[in-house]
Amino acid sequence: MKVREALAGAAERLAAMSETPRLDAELLMAHALGVSRENLLLGHLDATAPDGFAPLIERRLRHEPVAYITGRRAFWTIELDVGPGVLVPRPDSESLLEAAVAHFGDAGPGRILDLGTGPGTLLLAALDQWPEATGIGVDASAAALGFARRNGGPRAEFRLGDWGAGLDERFDLILCNPPYVEAGAVLAPDVADWEPDAALYAGPDGLDAYRAIAPQLRRLLAPDGIACLEIGAGQGDAVREILAGEGFTTESRNDLNGVERCLIVAG
Repeated sequence: MKVREALAGAAERLAAMSETPRLDAELLMAHALGVSRENLLLGHLDATAPDGFAPLIERRLRHEPVAYITGRRAFWTIELDVGPGVLVPRPDSESLLEAAVAHFGDAGPGRILDLGTGPGTLLLAALDQWPEATGIGVDASAAALGFARRNGGPRAEFRLGDWGAGLDERFDLILCNPPYVEAGAVLAPDVADWEPDAALYAGPDGLDAYRAIAPQLRRLLAPDGIACLEIGAGQGDAVREILAGEGFTTESRNDLNGVERCLIVAG
């Protein structure tokens, strides 16, 4: 069977359980061939489909995330090693980087803090954006930090910790994508059955992480710094109220779907 035929058949099977069946099939085929998706589409559609492709599709049909199957995920301008035990980076989170770029421009921040860094997603994307910057990523998960350290470079330091507890410096930019799903919420099987609960759920109303982080921001932010916090859909007013309790006013930024996704807090 040719690659193009295998892709069409796989996309048809995946359509019942994935919102992006063709993309899933292409990413898995590229992984099976050991090439990029771009190279797959440009030069391999008439090649013979590899034997390793079918087992990958079977894994996807069991709702295993594509990123876990391939071990890689593109985000912003970088690619990250990911796998079980870490939150899969999502395009929605790029709104935090967009807000930071709009604020700092090419000059960029000097020091960056990423709270709940996971596989290093936001910190490493920011460091790629600003080559002179350095930063720290903090996470409560040793498994996540294992991925972060593999992804990281000499300008990134990763620490096991409870948000900003124990940090004794101030940062020009704080990035944070905390858990914000309310306990008991029904999530897609791709998420609920595979990604770590600690990176998803945050108490009965989904706001526990913001209640922990907000009181720490004043001492962590440099005088002209900003914090960019990701929020869940419809959580803007509730999180603004928590931040207002610490004396902060905020601006917001929408994601690509027009959903309010990032709250920007000034130091």
